Amino acid sequence: MSNLFEAAGLDQGPLRPLAERLRPDQLEQVIGQDHLLATDGALRRMLAGGRLASLVLWGPPGSGKTTIARLLAANVGLHFEQLSAVFSGVADLRKAFAAAGERRMSGQGTLLFVDEIHRFNRSQQDGFLPFVEDGTIILVGATTENPSFELNAALLSRCQVLVLNRLDDDALEELLCRAEAASDRPLPLEPEARLTLRAMADGDGRFALNLAEELLALPDVPPLDVAALSQTLQRRAPVYDKAQEGHYNLISALHKSLRGSDVDASLYWLARMLTAGEQPLYITRRLVRFAVEDIGLADPQALVQANAAKEAYDFLGSPEGELAIAQAVIYLATAPKSNAAYEALSRANRAARDTGSLMPPKHILNAPTALMKDLGYGDGYVYDHGTEEGFSGQDYFPEQMTRQNFYQPAERGFEREIGKRMAYWGKLRVSGQEEPKQ
Repeated sequence: MSNLFEAAGLDQGPLRPLAERLRPDQLEQVIGQDHLLATDGALRRMLAGGRLASLVLWGPPGSGKTTIARLLAANVGLHFEQLSAVFSGVADLRKAFAAAGERRMSGQGTLLFVDEIHRFNRSQQDGFLPFVEDGTIILVGATTENPSFELNAALLSRCQVLVLNRLDDDALEELLCRAEAASDRPLPLEPEARLTLRAMADGDGRFALNLAEELLALPDVPPLDVAALSQTLQRRAPVYDKAQEGHYNLISALHKSLRGSDVDASLYWLARMLTAGEQPLYITRRLVRFAVEDIGLADPQALVQANAAKEAYDFLGSPEGELAIAQAVIYLATAPKSNAAYEALSRANRAARDTGSLMPPKHILNAPTALMKDLGYGDGYVYDHGTEEGFSGQDYFPEQMTRQNFYQPAERGFEREIGKRMAYWGKLRVSGQEEPKQ
């Protein structure tokens, strides 16, 4: 069937999608991945050494994973075999391994390219191991998901993971220029609309070329402005999977921007999550956690604001409730920061594990029975409210344990006042210990 298409000239020319027609046929034509393909890049060094290891190409859609795999095979003289983990099963893998084994017997190596390799289950991934180890295939897997989460450790240990970048604005512009050259006509866009077109592609080269192809297919029209472009084309949905790494990347970016008191970056990451369809409850849950973990008593109102945002969203719904979340983000980002409570609990937990089951000192135990009174429960307890300072300075730690200092308030916000109180109580405690015992 392929020979018929070739004879008819349908394997090339305008009937093929523009992205396919512009697929590079040399590594030098690949754009946006100079960190791998430049003279000192990992792939260039590998090819210069006359060897090609099994690889996992990890990168976003449209970054050139399939193209690079094809060109690697051509550069080292390997037969290129392609499978998709979405459409292939065990039977397809067996056929590919058997064919590769036959080629090897005749002196021809095989590069097996597996698209979406993370879609294979654990046992299917294990099936690659013997054929990679004995050299029957050079495996090049492509994935949009974090390999450390999605691929077997055994398979990862036999492959080198290379990270591909999303295409930046310059790379996308280069693709648009190539599309114009191939079509021998300019894109019908005003300068601002051209900028918008690149933004709509969101770093996906294939999508950028598909958009360009739609525009180049329009009849002669005056250059489109931004509004006309948006009406003509469909904006690409942001790359975001609420169950995968994108979800954790963005919430991490939000949390760390809040911790860094960068209110504008915090609002940006919040907007990125909301526009991608993240559940607002998940975001507000993280805001509550942030309020107690990274602000704490430096601003006791932070927790109030975070909880209030959750309640307001529950009451208002979207989109009005999202403003309450934004207000909480602004408050948390601009609040004084302290992890003193978080660190204090960590220290107390360590001490609790180390000391085991020490009993409280008897003077702070209740004595509801006569026997307990006879055993000295409650003896010597001083009622703090009955003292002149409202502070007795008694030791409440177990008798077998020296006094510990878990909570160390920061010199920021309300915790500065707490620190002053603690210092004052510390002086009273020392002065009480210096008094002669009766």
